[in-house]
Amino acid sequence: MNSILDSFKLDGKTAIVTGAARGLGQGMALALADAGANIVAVDILAAEDTKKQVEALGRKCVTIVANLGDRSSIPTLIASAKQSFASLDILVNCAGIIRREDFEKFSEKDWDDVMGINIDAVFFLSQAFVRDRLAAQATGKIINIASMLSFQGGIRVPSYTASKSAVQGLTRLIASELGGKGINCNAIAPGYMATDNTAPLRADADRSASILARIPAGRWGTPEDLRGAVVFLASSASDYVNGYTIAVDGGWLAR
Repeated sequence: MNSILDSFKLDGKTAIVTGAARGLGQGMALALADAGANIVAVDILAAEDTKKQVEALGRKCVTIVANLGDRSSIPTLIASAKQSFASLDILVNCAGIIRREDFEKFSEKDWDDVMGINIDAVFFLSQAFVRDRLAAQATGKIINIASMLSFQGGIRVPSYTASKSAVQGLTRLIASELGGKGINCNAIAPGYMATDNTAPLRADADRSASILARIPAGRWGTPEDLRGAVVFLASSASDYVNGYTIAVDGGWLAR
């Protein structure tokens, strides 16, 4: 019998990771590479630092600059990735943005921009990935990045809350419809992480203190905190896990 640790290995696999230039996306790309996967690093920013770190781990990395808010970029993205890697086995939908404003002042542009990246791109990129996997008669793993606001309402972030609630629902739909065809789709809901998205919260001493007071772990999360969850969901260790959202939140939702 093989060691249980062998089921976490990703040797020979290729993972597409969006939002991979920095923050949580970069952290998850490096974790997948450390477990053995080659990486397609997608971001609106150049992901050369991610590429350098992936290659230092002995894996291949291709970077693709793409604006996922433009749906026409998605078919090209899959085609570009396949020029470098014959098989695209894992998709991590991490790219996301947030806009903050009072509900009654929230603009149409802020609604559309956030929904375009946070849910529209997740749907259309997942659809393109699934079509490729089914055409190859191959299995695949989709990992969506949800949020604490997939479970809660939040304040002053209406489009973010709506989009992340939709991500959780779409994760369940993909699992329900495609689980019998070899596609696993799960989500990770990060808690309050020390990233660019939370910079305004961390800069507000009172708000930061109130957030930390509710987190049993007593600290903001880091990209490294997602390493175990993303490797688990990308690997054969999670083959019978489908449609579930794992909270990596320091205990926030348990409080």
